[in-house]
Amino acid sequence: MKSKGMWGAVALIVVGIIFGAVLVSGFGLVRPSLADVNIGAPEPPVKLNADANSFSRAFIEVAKTVTPEIVQITVVAKAENNPHSNFFFFPFQDLPKEEEGSGSGIIISPDGYIVTNYHVVKNATSVKVGLYDKRVFTAKVVGTDPNTDLAVIKIDAHDLPAAYLGNSDSLKVGQWVMAIGNPLALTSTVTAGIVSALGRGHLGLVNMNNSYGIEDYIQTDAPINPGNSGGALVDLSGAVIGVNAAIATSGTGTFIGYGFAIPINLVKSVSKQLIAYGKVDRGYIGVQIQEVDDATAKALGMDEPHGVIIQKVVPGGAASKEDIKAGDVILKVDGKPVNKANELQSMIATKPAGSTVDLTIYRNGKEIDRKVTLKGSSDENKTENVSNDNESNNNNNSESETLSLKDVGMSVRNLTSQEKTSYKVDNGVMITDVTPYGAAQNQNLGRGLVITEVNKEPIKNVSQFKKLIDNKKGSAILLKVQDSKGDNMFVGLEIPK
Repeated sequence: MKSKGMWGAVALIVVGIIFGAVLVSGFGLVRPSLADVNIGAPEPPVKLNADANSFSRAFIEVAKTVTPEIVQITVVAKAENNPHSNFFFFPFQDLPKEEEGSGSGIIISPDGYIVTNYHVVKNATSVKVGLYDKRVFTAKVVGTDPNTDLAVIKIDAHDLPAAYLGNSDSLKVGQWVMAIGNPLALTSTVTAGIVSALGRGHLGLVNMNNSYGIEDYIQTDAPINPGNSGGALVDLSGAVIGVNAAIATSGTGTFIGYGFAIPINLVKSVSKQLIAYGKVDRGYIGVQIQEVDDATAKALGMDEPHGVIIQKVVPGGAASKEDIKAGDVILKVDGKPVNKANELQSMIATKPAGSTVDLTIYRNGKEIDRKVTLKGSSDENKTENVSNDNESNNNNNSESETLSLKDVGMSVRNLTSQEKTSYKVDNGVMITDVTPYGAAQNQNLGRGLVITEVNKEPIKNVSQFKKLIDNKKGSAILLKVQDSKGDNMFVGLEIPK
């Protein structure tokens, strides 16, 4: 019995030793001390070189420096539409007379001037400005310019961090930019992207009730959302190169890929006038214009399409006082090339009334220079308007002589005496039909327009029109057409062989 007991004791000792060894060996049954815990790999998988580190630091420094220059704007405004129109209301329920909104602004002077969008402060009855340091001020609206969607407000403050306003003319597509503002009520938000395009226009965002709106946007894929309006688009030097104004949306109201900013050079010009005068008295040439396309360029004898063609010189406008004619092509303004209608509008919009601009014009195969002293917005005739009126005027009267041009997708006939009186013309042929997707329709020609000239030669009848067309097969012709309102435009049309 003693022998068995002894062996049992030995067995217990051996089991204890083994169990202790298991515990000490770290099979998860004993927690190590905090100092002994090591997690993750010992080194990062990629070692950034000096250039990569410098690139990252640029974003960090810009965000750190520019963010205090951006403010949050809270507005109480008169309600234009019922903001709850998607909800059901019980009978006799009172609808709100005011609504609250928010946006962003950029401090442009140490003594409290702030630029933002017009649509941010439109119809405002109360404007509050929140600074980066959490101070809140009541602001007054100094002036607004609906035609550019810009406004300047003022707070009673001093020694504010004013933003550096750069040069938007030096921007390049593909350049890195950052959007800084207060989207969706999230204060001091920074996003990054590139300049996706320049000179975006015809978006229908500015002053849609008339033709004086100026749209010459910087397009960017830096995420911009509601509340970013009036905030800054900056380059990697921290210079503000645009004021964020709009986004592309699929109906959700939020960012889906790109947004639009007003170029800072236009912002600077507008802001100075709003601060000095409370309004903008910008200059106007007094012409209706349209971009020169390939067919029009060929018809004019140009080597390639560039410039904007003058469709009409506005009577009494600045251009009417100089040797400038309908059919001229504006190639440059003050030596700077211009190729889009909205581009010309933006260039002229930076210049006050009374200033003089140098125009380089293409006429009859030659370049000529003309000086124009701009008229002010208080004058009756004032717009650099994109002429694109295509109004049809159905008329059942017809003449026996008609012509069908299948190659260009258009039919014409002689004018009746009644139509000459109605259109106030002495000559021309009436477009009676256009073929869908044909060359004529692609050039915005439509039924009810009267062709009065071909290559600046007056058209008397269909027979003359046919001869001119036949002589230009394989090339292009320049048509002067008139609508029922009396508005004229020049249209290039290629004639197949």
